[in-house]
Formats: sequence, C-alpha cells, structure tokens
Amino acid sequence: MSELRCPKCREPMEPVEADGVEVDRCTGCGGIWFDAGELDWLAQSEIAEAIDVGEPAEGEAMNALTHIDCPRCGRPTRHVADPHKPDIRYEICSGCEGVFLDAGEFRDLARLSLSELLRALFRRRQA
Repeated sequence: MSELRCPKCREPMEPVEADGVEVDRCTGCGGIWFDAGELDWLAQSEIAEAIDVGEPAEGEAMNALTHIDCPRCGRPTRHVADPHKPDIRYEICSGCEGVFLDAGEFRDLARLSLSELLRALFRRRQA
C-alpha cells in the first residue's frame, strides 16, 4: 500500500490512534483524514483536542482549496457544510465517504454547545 498523501498540501500523512480508531493526520498542514464512520465515532472534545493539533490559521488558509481528490480512492470530494455547524465546511469523498477536515475544524466540530445540540434534535423531530 502506498503512503497516504494529504489531498491539499501533498505532504505525507501519519497514522494517529485515538480511542482504538486510527485516523491520518497531515505532517504539513495538520489536516485530518477520517475513513467512513470514523468522524462520528471520535467527535468528542477530549479526543479532538488530542488529534487536531494543527494551527487553525493554517486550516483557514487551506480551506480555500475545495476541489480535491480523495487520498484513499482518488475520487473527487464534495465541499459541504456541516449540518450542525454550517459555518464549518469540509470535504467528503463521493466514493468511499471519507472526510477531510482542515486543521482546527475537528476541534470546532467536537465543541457543539448544548443549545446547538438541542436545535439539531428539534429540527430532526420536525422533519
């Protein structure tokens, strides 16, 4: 298996383990690749703080790159807004459904406030 490269800055990605799940973090820009299902499993603030150690300013700069290919399967990704925090945008692979978050975005996603969680639940119940 070839070395996983960051879909944004093309630097090597290193495996990082948290709570028994391995994700890949870019050694250059600090972005994080989550295979399908890993993001939901790990979206807890303590884990996010341990994994997402990149500089948020670097992540904001890299967020401008929206047309990237999946580092796993090579298919194009979609730039989407998070359903709970629409101000956070990230890339989802159209093939394997992996997710790429720029530095700082995983920490932001894991910090959903109680009011945001209640609003999301209320919206789901009305749908």
